[in-house]
Amino acid sequence: MSAALAETGLLSQGERRSLALRLTLSLITAGLLILSTVLRLAAPDQLDIAELVAGFAALLVAVPALQAAWYSLRHPDLHGVTDQLVALALIAAWAEGDLTTAALLPLVMTVGHVLEERSLLGSQEAIRALGRLTKGKARRLGADGRAEEVDAQALRPGDRIALRPGERIPADGLIRTGVASIDTASITGESVPAELGPGGAVFGGSLNLDGVLEVEVTRVGGQTTLGRVIALMQQAEQAKPPVTRLLEHHAGRYTILVLLAAFGVWFASGSTAGMLAVLVASCPCALVLAAPATSIAAIAVAGRHGILVKGAAFLEDLASVDAVILDKTGTVTLGQLRLAEARAAPGVDVDALKSVAGALGAASNHPVSRALAPLAPLGAILPLEDVKEARGLGVVGRLGNEIVVLGRPELLAEHGVTAPPPPAHDGPIAGVGRGESFLGWMLLADEPRAEARAAIADLKGLGLRRQLLLTGDRASVARSIAARLGVPEVRAEALPEEKLECVLAETRAGYRPLVVGDGINDALALKAGAVGVAMGAQGTDVALASADVVLMSNDLRRLATCVRLSRRCRGTIHTNVAVGLGWTVVVIGLAATGLLGPSGALIAAVLHNVGTLAVMGNAGRLLKFHEA
Repeated sequence: MSAALAETGLLSQGERRSLALRLTLSLITAGLLILSTVLRLAAPDQLDIAELVAGFAALLVAVPALQAAWYSLRHPDLHGVTDQLVALALIAAWAEGDLTTAALLPLVMTVGHVLEERSLLGSQEAIRALGRLTKGKARRLGADGRAEEVDAQALRPGDRIALRPGERIPADGLIRTGVASIDTASITGESVPAELGPGGAVFGGSLNLDGVLEVEVTRVGGQTTLGRVIALMQQAEQAKPPVTRLLEHHAGRYTILVLLAAFGVWFASGSTAGMLAVLVASCPCALVLAAPATSIAAIAVAGRHGILVKGAAFLEDLASVDAVILDKTGTVTLGQLRLAEARAAPGVDVDALKSVAGALGAASNHPVSRALAPLAPLGAILPLEDVKEARGLGVVGRLGNEIVVLGRPELLAEHGVTAPPPPAHDGPIAGVGRGESFLGWMLLADEPRAEARAAIADLKGLGLRRQLLLTGDRASVARSIAARLGVPEVRAEALPEEKLECVLAETRAGYRPLVVGDGINDALALKAGAVGVAMGAQGTDVALASADVVLMSNDLRRLATCVRLSRRCRGTIHTNVAVGLGWTVVVIGLAATGLLGPSGALIAAVLHNVGTLAVMGNAGRLLKFHEA
């Protein structure tokens, strides 16, 4: 694998040309070696010509092999050890006069390198495919309402675009008119389309299945949700697993050890072939790929489940978490107020209460009002007049000759409505009055996510038995939510600094906490945890930047998926490291004892590639991981 690929995760145009050149030279070399072999067999008296052909073949592949070794000396990395060892074996074969071996060695190793690079580039091609989702044309609406076809890259925030059924959405935006089913599987991993109408947020790259929409663009390019997904995936691809960093730390010592072993074989046996075989057998490609190939497969699987892992190191950290610290609002709850109960006054019809509350709620943008607005019957909203919002108190309007009020008891009293004491409730309460009559109380609450209790129980089953609800909300509300979700411990009314200290205290106590949140006040805690997980679809940019893992679907069940996948990944890495190291030791042993015969270097090269393909095949098994 080229050093540039290791650094950037993607071959540049120049590197692709270099790879194509190496393949071309390899094919020519293979043809010349076949010709040399035919000459040896068909015309034994023309051995000099056969040797000349083999020498020319060896020269063709020697140049790129030596260039790669020289580059690895100036830019050291773990994979460069292989290039250096192959170059040494090549030089030794030339010195020995074994031109056929000098040609075949780089040829066999080049084939192995190409297979490795092609495998690692597969996930990068998936990232490119994501990028193509927002490329193409968009129909931008002008001030006169006419649609103009433009490149999607030309869109700017504030532009309005028209979308027909079956069209892909080119940028993030808000639906202004129309209703449609939106397929967001390419971004969030959600297989069920979302039904969205006016005010609904749509992601660039998602698919409009069946509606005619007018969308106002809010974010474009790299600022879109899809753009951030691509950036995070590229960041994850470039990160090196901890095992790889450990091996790189000892790469220099490994090279010295191999050289001593090869010299020892030559000194003991006088066999140059045995020395060459040891050099080739020691190429650590299988060991080098043991962690990266597995991590890349795991990151690709996570992306398929709507989980973005920012780096391979976080996969290993996830496998060892033993506690979970959860934010409340927007994390284990929906983050939106909903009507918990409409408690009508004696003699008042509940539907009449909801009708007045819904009509007044539709006239305000306050969170309480927005939660009540859907109560107003479609097409039958009460004809309110002179609607005014009393900041911090509620909404007042006129219905015919009567004043109608929605809000706090102080606002009701101000307009002559006598209300009983508000009922005990952990959440906002709004009273409703009409004329001088009290109609009832509207009790609202931020409801837990439907999957939250099962998700938390699943984490407990995976060994995360230490569970804590950490929130800045009131203690009574936090305890109520924790009881409903089965979380045994609560820390409420915590400021961001107190959340940080709480996480650090858990760490000092010997736990490795998984911290889950979505807001700015969670950023410090997310950074301090063993692994920080942000709720991506509605999380703040600060939380997304601070987290190590992002759940694009906001589905808490994916937390357990993360842990299971990371543990499967860790097990596969350990297996691959054992296979890579064990296979390398076995082949070195066979080469050092001369059991590979006079063509030991070539056999060692073939066995080397067998080990590499075995490791890559085992890593590929991780791609079958799937959870509904």
